[in-house]
Amino acid sequence: MGDSAGQISAFEPPPKPKRNKYALACSFLASMTSILLGYDIGVMSGAILYIQRDLRLSRTQKEVIMGILNVYSLLGSAAAGRTSDWIGRRYTIVFAGAIFFVGALLMGFATNYAFLMAGRFVAGVGVGYALMIAPVYTAEVSPAASRGFLTSFPEVFINFGILLGYVSNFAFSKLRLELGWRLMLGVGAIPSVFIALGVLAMPESPRWLVMQGRLRDAKHVLDKTSDSLAESKLRLAEIKEAAGIPQDCDDDVVAVSRKSHGEGVWRDLLFRPTPAVRHILLCAVGIHFFQQCTGIDSVVLYSPEIFKRAGIKDDTHQLLATMAVGFVKTLFILVATFLLDKVGRRPLLLSSMAGMIVSLVGLAIGLTIIENSERRLIWAIALCLAAVLSYVALFSIGMGPITWVYSSEIFPLRLRAQGCSIGVAANRVTSGALSMSFLSLSGAISIGGAFFLYAGLAVIALSFFYLLYPETQGRTLEEMENLFGTFFRWRATARALKENQDEKENNDGSGTAVVSH
Repeated sequence: MGDSAGQISAFEPPPKPKRNKYALACSFLASMTSILLGYDIGVMSGAILYIQRDLRLSRTQKEVIMGILNVYSLLGSAAAGRTSDWIGRRYTIVFAGAIFFVGALLMGFATNYAFLMAGRFVAGVGVGYALMIAPVYTAEVSPAASRGFLTSFPEVFINFGILLGYVSNFAFSKLRLELGWRLMLGVGAIPSVFIALGVLAMPESPRWLVMQGRLRDAKHVLDKTSDSLAESKLRLAEIKEAAGIPQDCDDDVVAVSRKSHGEGVWRDLLFRPTPAVRHILLCAVGIHFFQQCTGIDSVVLYSPEIFKRAGIKDDTHQLLATMAVGFVKTLFILVATFLLDKVGRRPLLLSSMAGMIVSLVGLAIGLTIIENSERRLIWAIALCLAAVLSYVALFSIGMGPITWVYSSEIFPLRLRAQGCSIGVAANRVTSGALSMSFLSLSGAISIGGAFFLYAGLAVIALSFFYLLYPETQGRTLEEMENLFGTFFRWRATARALKENQDEKENNDGSGTAVVSH
């Protein structure tokens, strides 16, 4: 009887491990760098109202100053891949904070348009570094079971930064014109100091340590960031295999081939990719492109302008409505972090995009009616406000965090830093193009027409995701390459992988049963 009870308990699923607090703390600290981008987006949406009056900017200058940071951030994200392979993920985060600190001070002390643009340039480079490195570090330090939850942290902090920016706008809006906007921008230097100090408490990424041949240090970090010692050994074995280190090598420090240090990465990524890498690159660039071209930065950056066109006329009410956008966006991103590892990436991504399409159409209809109406229509103003709030909520539930989670987890180890930097580059180029053309676009085809255009792009995005994106939930980073490479036929590949896994588990189970017998 006791023997049969033992056999039954052997087949019971192991208890679900608690979330690793050390990995949680590391991911939290690394992701704080994303506050920098969020704060800048949020604060500029309100500060521009006062900058335009103080420096007497033209419409073109206003568009450029709003969106140029995204273009400048390209330089940071392009350099961050190589920098993080060279000095490590940890010190790259410190470097990002230091650059943004200088940029925020320059913007705060700006006396004219050219000076302000110089500050935008420096801050933009810092943001580019921060955007690329936070998801990479977090994906590399997280155990597979909670990777979605932890890798969504950068998006949480972008939203928190946006909310801080909106609050800063409101807090300083009553000060003298020439002082208020400078304080709004200059205060952005404060978070970067805390980030640089916080990073000193973090370990280096275990995957980067293995690439440097520092196996003992990597094992120490993996033991602390894994849900169990067995998982730590498995993760180390997979990373060693990806880095080309023999499994029987247990030295504290080993020599790693130059190939693992980044040589030939661009060739393998862009010029001679395998079908799997080509599929991965298409998915990473696609998800970043569609995240931005469906209008999120136009809504977040130009919220006061949208509410003004919708009929909310005075600055204070525009800023209060904009703060409501920040609160809703932040609230729903927190909900999303808990759903990512329970529901999976695909269901959240597809349902989020479908809801965004409905919200964009509602906003476009509301704005078009208001624009062509002689009198103030309260119901249309309410429709526009509800559509904006539902749009940012639905974005934050799926499209927002999943872009960073998905693109940081699908690349093979050797290509991960540079692969992610290409995705971030696509993200920033698209964001810059939209934010620097929104006023001109809405002038050319009406503001309602602009949102109808974004809705059309969102329909294309939904089809693209449905056809090409496999579910990655619960898979180790080293398993990803097997899942990709068959493009539109990825479902058959996923089924075959599952059958192989089930067969392997059955064989292992029968082997265990024979031994116990």
